[in-house]
Amino acid sequence: MFIGAQVSLYPMTSGFVGVISSALGALDPYRGDLRIETDDISTLMVGVPEPLFRAMRDLFAAAARGPDHVTLNATISRGCPGEPDDPSCRCETLAVAQGQPLAARQADALAAVRDAPVAGVEIDVQFSLYVMGADRHMDEIYGCIGFLKGSGVFLRSKNFCTRLRGDAGAVFEAVRQAFLRFGPAEGHVTIDLTASANSPSPR
Repeated sequence: MFIGAQVSLYPMTSGFVGVISSALGALDPYRGDLRIETDDISTLMVGVPEPLFRAMRDLFAAAARGPDHVTLNATISRGCPGEPDDPSCRCETLAVAQGQPLAARQADALAAVRDAPVAGVEIDVQFSLYVMGADRHMDEIYGCIGFLKGSGVFLRSKNFCTRLRGDAGAVFEAVRQAFLRFGPAEGHVTIDLTASANSPSPR
């Protein structure tokens, strides 16, 4: 299986170069666990979901600790049939999770969010989960939405996506659980995500 994310960071400041360069330093502790490649448009991170989502969390939190409005866009994918298998992406937790009934997966996801470390940065996220090529895919999506509504970081439903708000630790853990526990273990599942912090727009 291939598991990875293409991530782009957008600081709304004339000093954006410094913000991006500094935030990229937050990825250094993950370079032993993930394949990380940065170019002029995005950063590719390839590997299992736990360090992958922690790396995204720490990248965004590092930028969001400044005073400026900053956003992050990410496309996250597992099981894409167009990508080669990568041994670094083998995830036993994914297979175990998908062998459980939906209610058990929801309960495990809720427990993981409750235990998430506090990052100390309040963020907003909207994201969409896409379960590709699976029968009854909406059962998985509705199951995920049910989990999110009880997660403590659910804000509201929107057209085509779900809004989350809270500490970056809990929010990124909720998205990781959505990615890990809903949709077939060997199927193609993607997430389209936008995160925002320090927006000048009224909440």
